[in-house]
Amino acid sequence: MILGALAVLPQLESAALPADAIEVGRIADAWGIKGWFKVITHSASPEALFSSKRWYLLPSDRAPLAPHAQALAGPVILKIKEAKDHSDTVVASAHDVPDRTAAEALKGARVFISRSSFPSTADGEYYWVDLLGLDVVNREGVALGQVKDLMSTGPQTVLVLSGAPADGDKPVERMIPFVAAFIDDVDLPARKITVDWQADY
Repeated sequence: MILGALAVLPQLESAALPADAIEVGRIADAWGIKGWFKVITHSASPEALFSSKRWYLLPSDRAPLAPHAQALAGPVILKIKEAKDHSDTVVASAHDVPDRTAAEALKGARVFISRSSFPSTADGEYYWVDLLGLDVVNREGVALGQVKDLMSTGPQTVLVLSGAPADGDKPVERMIPFVAAFIDDVDLPARKITVDWQADY
């Protein structure tokens, strides 16, 4: 009986995960024969992957994708040479990943980047990750819930809120378009968004 070849992990440097680390994607597979690999991103705008040259990898939280592959002991640091858009994914190469076999060994690894490495945003622009967990209140001070998710509907982004109704029965989900017509203010230090929205909408 012939077994598949062992996917040997490249010699990556162990490193503590930064306190502000954000999970931004997952390594999907090798790409080409020169050590490049594909990354499925968690965001439609993966600028952080392009701006940071230090990615942190943690083992997959899913079942092993390759039965003969070694598991990452993680966290480890991946020193990126280049990252670029390719179709609906990002492809990247790293200094310690010399060939396809080494890239295949990373399949399934979770990719984290320090929040401090994200590129600066323009005035009035926000990263989704910074809005998650913020309290949302309307102009009258009525609490509408917390941002639990965001979704893109094409032309606009929608805040998905979770909050308990006044009678304390069960959580209510609200959706508020993240557009100037409804968003009065985003106060990141106070972790609060003020909106022109009523509780019974």
